[in-house]
Amino acid sequence: MSGAHIQSVSGGVPLVGTLRVPGDKSISHRALLLAALAEGTSTITGLSDGDDVSRTAAAVVALGAEVERDGASVTVHGGRSRLAAPADPVDLGNSGTGMRLLAGMAAMLPGRTTLTGDDSLQRRPMDRVAEPLGQMGAAVNGRTERCLPPLSIAGGRLHGIEFTPPMASAQVKSAVLLAGLAAEGETVVREPVATRAHTEEMLAAAGADITIESAGRGRVVRVRPSEVRPGTFSVPGDPSQAAFWVVGSVIIPGSLVTVEGITLAPERLGFIGVLRRMGATIEIEEAGAATGSVTSYTCLLHGTVVEASEIPSLDEVPVLAVAAAAAHGLTRFCDVGELRVKESDRLAATVEMIRALGGSARTEGDDLVVEGNGEPFTPARIDAHGDHRMAMSAAIAGAACPPSGQVTIDGWESVSTSYPAFADHLAQLQSPGEDGR
Repeated sequence: MSGAHIQSVSGGVPLVGTLRVPGDKSISHRALLLAALAEGTSTITGLSDGDDVSRTAAAVVALGAEVERDGASVTVHGGRSRLAAPADPVDLGNSGTGMRLLAGMAAMLPGRTTLTGDDSLQRRPMDRVAEPLGQMGAAVNGRTERCLPPLSIAGGRLHGIEFTPPMASAQVKSAVLLAGLAAEGETVVREPVATRAHTEEMLAAAGADITIESAGRGRVVRVRPSEVRPGTFSVPGDPSQAAFWVVGSVIIPGSLVTVEGITLAPERLGFIGVLRRMGATIEIEEAGAATGSVTSYTCLLHGTVVEASEIPSLDEVPVLAVAAAAAHGLTRFCDVGELRVKESDRLAATVEMIRALGGSARTEGDDLVVEGNGEPFTPARIDAHGDHRMAMSAAIAGAACPPSGQVTIDGWESVSTSYPAFADHLAQLQSPGEDGR
């Protein structure tokens, strides 16, 4: 590391070993919010140690819950009776998930809650969550027609709605369902394409009056006014973080990596299906409670077509683009225009990254097209644009360079939002001990 915000990653070394990634970020956010809503004391183990989740923990404290950390365990003293709109703005840093979910929770509360964040988050549109919450009776306002943060939410006195998200978004669905806990009547969310089901499953486990039905490729979720009960939340490892090591082990010669203890929720494993279709051998071993391990090793890859519905969050597209650049043939990621409004313009940033590595990439409308020729990556300097997934994808590309090559990444500090130990884990896999760990 040659500076506070710069990371250099050299190639030519296999990735070998076994590791655990941080607690699932999606589940961590939701566990904190449900524990804050539940009347009584809840315990959370395995909570993500990234800054995004720390911001959500601070946010529920600002709303009136108590959060205590004791080593790997977090205790939350919550209850709707103790929550209120805070006087000061709530700063969610870089966390778009935190902001969208908190918006649903703030819509329950009488008074005005203001949610803000860093420069990157203030450029991310919140209109898709503002619209349904507005239909429910909350007044949600931001800057411009896209409702850019800071977000002002005047809540209370909500009523249920029937809502079909215009595009797949577990975050928007979750905000509506959370608000629905305090809305008069039934709230219905109809998903044309099923997104990660953590919110509805966790609400059901916490005793909410909720029903979940499959509907073709989608899902219909109905929630009625209800309390959630306190309990123990065990957060498994994050498959979106495991994806970096899976891709790295597949494209770096001589690699063999096992990631233990991740959630095996089907909506979260689309990247594995894509890589298998490209020619990868990836083994999944279940360990119970919808968790398990994923083992992968070096394989020759070929191009494929990736539909957005395979990866509803699109989180793994940048690192899959690195795999596509290392493969033979053309890979087309269809209908991924939503990448333009992530922590960065990930569509443009991914094209820029692949080209810097000596590969061929372009956009065609909302499609991302990567043409791989199996050639080694060339040394490059890559700007992560303040985006943790771009930074970690670039690091995997650096590790895949030939022995004399390296990738230097500007904006490495962004990795702390989700995976503070990433560089340490990379070093561990590049120089495993005698026990292979």
